[in-house]
Amino acid sequence: MTEIPSTATQAGWMGCEYCGHLSPLGPATTCPRCGGTVERRKPASLSRTWALLLAAVILYIPANVLPIMRTSSLFGSSDDTILSGVVYFWHSGSPGLATLIFSVSILVPVFKMGILAVLALTVRFGWPLDRRQCVMLFHIIEFVGRWSMLDVFVVALMVGLVRFKSLAEIEAGPGAIAFGAVVALTMLATHSFDPRLIWDTPRRAHG
Repeated sequence: MTEIPSTATQAGWMGCEYCGHLSPLGPATTCPRCGGTVERRKPASLSRTWALLLAAVILYIPANVLPIMRTSSLFGSSDDTILSGVVYFWHSGSPGLATLIFSVSILVPVFKMGILAVLALTVRFGWPLDRRQCVMLFHIIEFVGRWSMLDVFVVALMVGLVRFKSLAEIEAGPGAIAFGAVVALTMLATHSFDPRLIWDTPRRAHG
């Protein structure tokens, strides 16, 4: 009995990652529908993903240790990290905002980097994980990654608001720069990862 192809590659096709149009399997070409580049797989996908991911993990430490915001007023100055900001909002009567900042600034980046590492390791070593679930996880981190910049937007908003009222002077600290780099690197790492590689792992590895 002839086995039915389970992937486009096995059927002799390659899909455009932008619009999904199928083209005959072969060298990289231009999609006739949207004009994007159609390739069987992204070149050096895993290598670029690991490089960007490791850089994000390294910068994640100073992003949480260094001050993300510096406040100066007539009463003195203070430096606040992401966690100290969460604590401040929690004790000042804004637990919802504290929870939101903690989620998008601490939980989301860790979740995103962890899942991306698991996906890359799954492709590299053929871990026995369900391929459909792996693809679903990839789309989730691809969607939620953009919300990681929320706390940087909060700092920018507070800077403008406080200066407008002439109450104090607030400046973004080095932690904000490091955190912005972490967000950018994780987004680039996610974009560099080719989810089609998940389907290239041996079927036996997925039970």
